Amino acid sequence: MRSALFSAEHLEKESAQPGLRLQNSKMLKIELNGEAMARTGSMVAYQGHVQFQALGSGGLGNFLKQKLTGEGVPLMKLTGQGDVFLADEASDVHLIDLEPGDALSINGSSVLAFDSTLQYDIRMVQGMGFASSAGLFNCVFSGQGRIAITTKGTPVVLNVNQPTYVDPQAAVCWSANLQTGYHRAEQLGLGTLLGRRTGEAFTMSFAGQGFVIVQPSEEPPVRGSGVQQH
Repeated sequence: MRSALFSAEHLEKESAQPGLRLQNSKMLKIELNGEAMARTGSMVAYQGHVQFQALGSGGLGNFLKQKLTGEGVPLMKLTGQGDVFLADEASDVHLIDLEPGDALSINGSSVLAFDSTLQYDIRMVQGMGFASSAGLFNCVFSGQGRIAITTKGTPVVLNVNQPTYVDPQAAVCWSANLQTGYHRAEQLGLGTLLGRRTGEAFTMSFAGQGFVIVQPSEEPPVRGSGVQQH
């Protein structure tokens, strides 16, 4: 049988080391040898002996936060040995390696999977003094390990070395040490130029030293920007 589908670019990519890696720009492969965490419903295929466990209300602190804030992304725990393939509506997938001392604030709707060695917490975004569909809370990851995030289209990484303003629905994640704030568009002289799709004319500011990842989409996030802790 012959087809361009059988070319090397479409074949499964193998590695001698377990962990998270890209199968292609739209799909994540976890070569599982132990445990990992993933977004519920993101599995598109798997091989080997893998168990999937939906995470409930364990970790009382974050469970109560999720109930009070309305934030939360359902997670599943993957255990065993095998290959697991994950995707999220053909969104672009990117890998970020966190080192000790790093902290990343991320919209939970962009979390695809992460190493179980990482710690995470649902926290209020600083400077958010009013309600917005962009969400009051984000999930902050810290520790050492790899996380896979998704973006709607090819993102840009902005180096925050001067006052930086981003549509809150386009901000995927940022250095957790940055100072954040929210501003009405008219305060910046933008008037009705922002927020036409959602009816909210707000922009988000970043200051300090770090980065913010911006996606080329202003799609309102799915309700829930945090991650339910296990």
